[in-house]
Amino acid sequence: SKREIKMRKLDSTKVRPLKSEQLLHIEDHDFALRPGFGGSPIPVGIDVQVESIDSISEVDMDFTMTLYLRHYWKDERLSFRSNKNKSMTFDGRLIKKIWVPDVFFVHSKRSFIHDTTVENIMLRVYPDGNVLFSLRITVSAMCLMDFSRFPLDTQNCSLELESYAYNEDDLMLYWKHGNKSLSTDENISLSQFFIEEFSASSGLAFYSSTGWYNRLFINFALRRHIFFFVLQSYFPAMLMVMLSWVSFWIDRRAVPARVSLGITTVLTMSTIMTGVSASMPQVSYIKAVDVYLWISFLFVFLSVIEYAAVNYLTTIEERKQLKKRGKASGMYSMDAVQAMAFDGCFHDTDMDMDLSPFPDPCEENETRASQTNISSEDTPRLKRKRSLKGNVGRIILQNNHVIDTYSRIIFPSVYIVFNFFYWGLYM
Repeated sequence: SKREIKMRKLDSTKVRPLKSEQLLHIEDHDFALRPGFGGSPIPVGIDVQVESIDSISEVDMDFTMTLYLRHYWKDERLSFRSNKNKSMTFDGRLIKKIWVPDVFFVHSKRSFIHDTTVENIMLRVYPDGNVLFSLRITVSAMCLMDFSRFPLDTQNCSLELESYAYNEDDLMLYWKHGNKSLSTDENISLSQFFIEEFSASSGLAFYSSTGWYNRLFINFALRRHIFFFVLQSYFPAMLMVMLSWVSFWIDRRAVPARVSLGITTVLTMSTIMTGVSASMPQVSYIKAVDVYLWISFLFVFLSVIEYAAVNYLTTIEERKQLKKRGKASGMYSMDAVQAMAFDGCFHDTDMDMDLSPFPDPCEENETRASQTNISSEDTPRLKRKRSLKGNVGRIILQNNHVIDTYSRIIFPSVYIVFNFFYWGLYM
C-alpha cells in the first residue's frame, strides 16, 4: 500500500535502494519465484558463441571450451516506463537480486566465470520486461571418445545445457534462433584436430526422482591430423621393417652382422610402440595404430626367425656334404661351423676348407702362404680367392640360401599388400 511505501521511505535505518532498483521495482516483488509462478512454464531462449576450444585431452577424455552463453526470457516484474523505449544495461551486481535461469553444464568437470577485471556478466532489461543475460564461461566437460581407429579417428563431443531445479513443467529451454543459435569464432584452430562441424540440437532428460528436463546440446566433430603420427610412428616403423630386410642380402654365414641387425630393429620397434602407448589412455580394445605397429613388429621378428632357419639349414647341409666326402671322420677333423668357432674365420667347404690335424688361424695361413712357396695343390684354391675379390656380389648371391632368395620377394610383397589393406580400411 501507499502507506507502507511511505513508511519505508521514512525509515532511516534501511539502506536506500539504488536508482536502478527503484526504477525496476525490485523491492516490490519476490524474485525467489520464477516469472509466472504457478502458470505455464517460462520459455528461456539460449544462444551460444564459441570463442575457443582450448584443449582436447585423450588421457582424461575431456575438452575445455570458452564460450559466451546468452539467456533470453521475459519477466514482467522488471518492466519499466521509458519515453524513448531504450533498454538498460547492468553488470553482475544486480544478478543476485533478481531471478535468473539456473542453467548448468551436464557432465562438466570444471567451470568458471571470467572475472578479469570484473566479472564478465551483462544484464540488459527492456521496457516490456524482456531480459538478456550474458556471461563468459570456460568449462571442461567429459567427452566419450572411441580410440578404435586412432590416430585415423574422428571424435564426436557435445556440451550439454540443462536447468538444475526447474523441470519441463516450470521452465522450457530452447535454442533462440534454431540452428543459427550456435556461432563460432573464425580463428578457432587446434594443433591435432580439424574442426569439421558445429551443430545445435535439443532433447529431454529424465530423472527418476524429479522428472523430465529440457536439455540443449552443442555438438562438434573433431578429425585428427594424421601427419604428426605419420612422422612420429608410421614412417619410423616402415623404415625399421625395410631395414630388417637388409639381412636377406647379407651373406648367410655373417652371423654377427645379421643377428645384430635383427636385434637392433626389434628393440627399435619396441621403443616406438612404448612411446605411442605412453601418450594414450589404457583402453581395453585394440587401436588402429596398435594393429600397424604390431604387424610391423611381426615382420621384423620374422626376419630374425628367417635367419635362424637359414643358419640351421645351412649347418645341416654342410654336415651332409662333409659326410658324403668322407671328411667327417677322424680324431682332429671338424666341420665348417666348428672350424669357424675355433679360429674365428669362415671356411668354405668348396673353396678353403683345409682339414688337418692342427689347423692354423686364417690370418697366419694367409701370411705363411704369401711368404712360402705355393704348392701345386693350393694353386686352384688361391685362384678362386682372387676371383672372389672381383666378383663379391655374384658370389654372395650364389652363397645365399634359397630361403633368403624367396624372402627378398615375399616379405616386401606381403608388407605392401598389408599397407594397401590397412590404409584402405581406416582412411
